[in-house]
Amino acid sequence: MITAALTFAFVGSLLYGRIPHLYLLPIAAGLGLFLAITGRHRHAPLISIDALAQSSRLKSINPALKFCTLCVLMIICVASKNPFTGVFLLAAMLILAVFAGGLDLHDYIHILALPVSFLLIGGLALLFEAAPEPIGVLNFPVFGFWMCVSDKSQFQTALVVSRAFGAVSCLCLLSVTTPMPHIIAVLRRMRCPEFIIDLMYLIYRYIFILLSLHHEMHDAAKSRLGFRDYRTSLLATGRIYSNLLARSYQFASTNFDAMESRCYDTGIRFLERRIDVTLAHTSVSVMLLIVTLGLSLMPPL
Repeated sequence: MITAALTFAFVGSLLYGRIPHLYLLPIAAGLGLFLAITGRHRHAPLISIDALAQSSRLKSINPALKFCTLCVLMIICVASKNPFTGVFLLAAMLILAVFAGGLDLHDYIHILALPVSFLLIGGLALLFEAAPEPIGVLNFPVFGFWMCVSDKSQFQTALVVSRAFGAVSCLCLLSVTTPMPHIIAVLRRMRCPEFIIDLMYLIYRYIFILLSLHHEMHDAAKSRLGFRDYRTSLLATGRIYSNLLARSYQFASTNFDAMESRCYDTGIRFLERRIDVTLAHTSVSVMLLIVTLGLSLMPPL
């Protein structure tokens, strides 16, 4: 719901003065309503991205091809001077993840909700500027001065936010279609230092372990009326996080002992399955690169 409200405010401010007011409200409200409906997760509140990646139909694509293609797309998007490049990648990644990969739309929107909310807050901060008098297409009086949205700030904000949306969408597609062992195998072939790979994998796994543990503690406290009022909620929250800190140290010590007992010597190894590069997958990657590059080279409107 917060993401939907931010979307309504951002889209309304960004397009104000550029399209007729008759269409502005339905567009902003429609996008906000779409995110409010699709972003409401229907299952357990905890989503394992690795489980989604294991169930994706796109995991059978060569991971090196996916990794390199998405990295190049991100570079093109960040360097683009046209906001439509990021919008295209946002739509293309959604289509690939949901329709080609078989990911549920609710899960995809739910995963994107947090970074999108952060980007929308930053976009609203970029849109508005303080001025002693109204100088923009949209002006609000605030304590003796004016908060204004100008044509220049609208274009700059659209460019910055579209770049961020496109890059985040590429990372999201990589995470929900490529299991972690495949990404580690690609990084190892690229001669990434072993200690970085080990830290990346262990941190990644511990995020989900601690999230699951926090979810169990929260449910246990809630079942004992630990959140019935404000004072009790503060006490329950403090106890949950103190216990979570102690349990995290305990888990880390136990897992490191288990790794040493299996002759760990800097290098987490996985049994790798060879995935060949097919002509169809290569063709789709080349087509995405060509379209994205063409959009980035177009002059901005």
